[in-house]
Amino acid sequence: MHDADLSNSLADTVRAAAAARTALAIRGGQTKQFHTGTCHGTPLDVRPHRGIVSYEPTELVITARAGTPLAEIDAALAAYQQMLGFEPPHFGKAATLGGTIACGFSGPRRPYAGSARDFVLGTRIINGRGEILKFGGQVMKNVAGYDLSRLMAGSFGTLAVLLEVSLKVLPRPATEMTLGFQTGAADAIGRMNTWAGLPLPLSAAAHSGDTLYIRLSGAESAVRAAHTRLGGEPVANGDAFWHDLREHQQPFFHGSVPLWRLSLPPAAPMPALAGAWLIDWGGAQRWLKSDTPAAEIHRQASAAGGYATLFRGPRETPGRETPLAEPLRRLQENLKQSLDPAGIFNVA
Repeated sequence: MHDADLSNSLADTVRAAAAARTALAIRGGQTKQFHTGTCHGTPLDVRPHRGIVSYEPTELVITARAGTPLAEIDAALAAYQQMLGFEPPHFGKAATLGGTIACGFSGPRRPYAGSARDFVLGTRIINGRGEILKFGGQVMKNVAGYDLSRLMAGSFGTLAVLLEVSLKVLPRPATEMTLGFQTGAADAIGRMNTWAGLPLPLSAAAHSGDTLYIRLSGAESAVRAAHTRLGGEPVANGDAFWHDLREHQQPFFHGSVPLWRLSLPPAAPMPALAGAWLIDWGGAQRWLKSDTPAAEIHRQASAAGGYATLFRGPRETPGRETPLAEPLRRLQENLKQSLDPAGIFNVA
């Protein structure tokens, strides 16, 4: 089936569901269902709507259909020594581009290169009325509808069905080096924040166990100069460390204890919460494995100037997310009403 036929078929399904007020559960590779849970409604499989539509290495822009496997995108970019700058986690071989953008997850490079939302140039979607709409473009100068395209990142499929996504991509660094420093969490937070304010080629910073890990990326001369300035021991297989951190394959992420994600100001002190900690994003993203009641985790995250989300754990856990402030809640409801008035997309 041609692209237009596939798009129109999906749009017909959405229109029929909207008319009947029938919920639709948008499905891709389902590699992140551990976080999103199972949505109610008739499955709407977008995986057949796949393939790279256009790729201009000299323009640093790629456009692909939402069902395209993320591994296919990575391979196409690697052939030209390019990459997705936000270093998205796959969480499984079946991960798709649409699911990646819909969840909005970003990897260790996020504080230094930008988030998934920052790289979205344009989208083609089906709204809750079954209308096929296009927003944004394929260059940064085209800002028509740009913000609406970015709203798709992190919407978890609740606003629209993604058909295509245009993304800005980045050149792969000429050289990368991972350094390790034996130190505690409080000192690591201080160092990461100090170094973030210096002209250093940082591309990742995390604290795991009793070690602070940083990644330097760029020209070989710049990486070597930074190593001389900072010290630290080169880490063998540094690429594997960041891959396993990104994909939650490190031992820290194993086990059945609830895993919480705390988004905090990078320099915030460690909350006084019992459990095991891993710090990423230079201090801005902190992972906590703990049986502490949700209310206490939310209270301390809020007191530190951030918020908490249960990333992996029992779906019936009360208070999985910090409640939105009233203005944000109203804005979210208005967006949902505008794009999906019948409320059919990804009903929890």
